[in-house]
Amino acid sequence: MNLKAYLEERRALINRSLQAYLPAVRGPAFRVVEAMHYSLFAGGKRLRPILCLAAAEAVGGDPGEALPAACALEMIHTYSLIHDDLPAMDDDDLRRGKPTCHRQFDEATAILAGDGLLTEAFHILAAASPRHAGSEASLLEVIELISKAAGYQGMVGGQMLDLQAEGRQVTLKELETIHRLKTGALLTASCRAGAILGGGTRSEITILTGYGEKFGLAFQITDDLLDVEGSTAEMGKPAGSDEARQKATYPALLGVEKSREWAKHLVEEAVRDLEPLGPKAQPLVEIARYLLVRRA
Repeated sequence: MNLKAYLEERRALINRSLQAYLPAVRGPAFRVVEAMHYSLFAGGKRLRPILCLAAAEAVGGDPGEALPAACALEMIHTYSLIHDDLPAMDDDDLRRGKPTCHRQFDEATAILAGDGLLTEAFHILAAASPRHAGSEASLLEVIELISKAAGYQGMVGGQMLDLQAEGRQVTLKELETIHRLKTGALLTASCRAGAILGGGTRSEITILTGYGEKFGLAFQITDDLLDVEGSTAEMGKPAGSDEARQKATYPALLGVEKSREWAKHLVEEAVRDLEPLGPKAQPLVEIARYLLVRRA
């Protein structure tokens, strides 16, 4: 398949949907919505929503049924980036090649923009109930799933562990826990949510959950590698920032070569997991393989 064309088509669909879900407004909410727009449409791969739609396709479902959840996932991801960039967290000045939200606006506005995106994500999920008439249980399962993945049992908890690990030596088990929560939880939820909303069987949902878990860890390892080997121009954010902050990363713990080998192993396992789903899962196969060559 032509992965580039597939990703471009999916990104365009997601961007159109996000614009519809978060139109420009006037009046008292103008500034915070402007900041929400700024970060939501500053670029980005739209990886989580694409995984969600591709997972729905992989179980033979209509990806349109998963579109609200896909957009909600992207809003949650964007909120997390806004807050991660704040001076109290990673204190970054650049994101996706542009000034971070708190630099473009101010810290208070950035905090509220992140809050607004997180809240709007669950508004979108709840408002999707009419299109799931007769299958409300599946939508509730997805809302519970995404809530857990985004909260203290997932992304938020992982970010806390990541901050606590700065400047100290961690074990491989600790590092894997950080990565699986901070980054992997929402990526896994994207795959599982798509499978649920696509009408997948419990077996298919389990397959895509396992794929998501391996994909999520491989993604973070390759992200760690890019911080070492990539450039600021390629990534749209400062290169070498992990080392400067003494972050817990795979290259810091295992070295570059062993980290690359582990990422390759995880991708191979993720692809193998998809075999029972056949050709419908080919986009997910190609997206996983792309992790090993990506430069941003």
